Amino acid sequence: MEDATSSSPIKKVIDFGIDPGDYGKSDSLRYLILSQVSEEKYEKSIEDLRAFYRKESEYPTFKIKIERFVNHSIDLIFAIKAKKTFPGVKQLTRAKQQELRDRFKEHFKELVYMLKKIEKIERDLSIEDARSTIYVIRALWVSFMALMTTWFIMETFQGLAMTSFVVITDTAEKIMDFIISKIGL
Repeated sequence: MEDATSSSPIKKVIDFGIDPGDYGKSDSLRYLILSQVSEEKYEKSIEDLRAFYRKESEYPTFKIKIERFVNHSIDLIFAIKAKKTFPGVKQLTRAKQQELRDRFKEHFKELVYMLKKIEKIERDLSIEDARSTIYVIRALWVSFMALMTTWFIMETFQGLAMTSFVVITDTAEKIMDFIISKIGL
């Protein structure tokens, strides 16, 4: 008879040698895949990983960047399955059984790392997209300010400058007339 705690999720997390926080958010790809692998639903996890890869992304380079991580994750799931379902594990020595468990834990930790890399790539692309949007808005703002400054300068020189020129010319003529009248020419 199997111990009641050996099938609990906490026991499985301890068996895999990872922190429960490594599963990520409950709506993330990482949580979905790791939960399925820990529940030994290997085919479903591979199917979901492939479906995630095939899904259309709003970032054109996303598939290219994650392809090797997805393929490696699928290979790791197959390796985990092979280690978990190894035939004749009971006939192996304790040392070999421990070695098999250690390799299983290594593969699982590496799978966690691969899924984190996929999430990081998606997050980085989203940040890059936001930055490019900010650059476009900033460029539009600078263009608007340049146009407004040019308009103000043109108005100043065509309107105020012309008025100033007329006033200065008129004042200069009055001063010259006054000087001429004082000199007596």
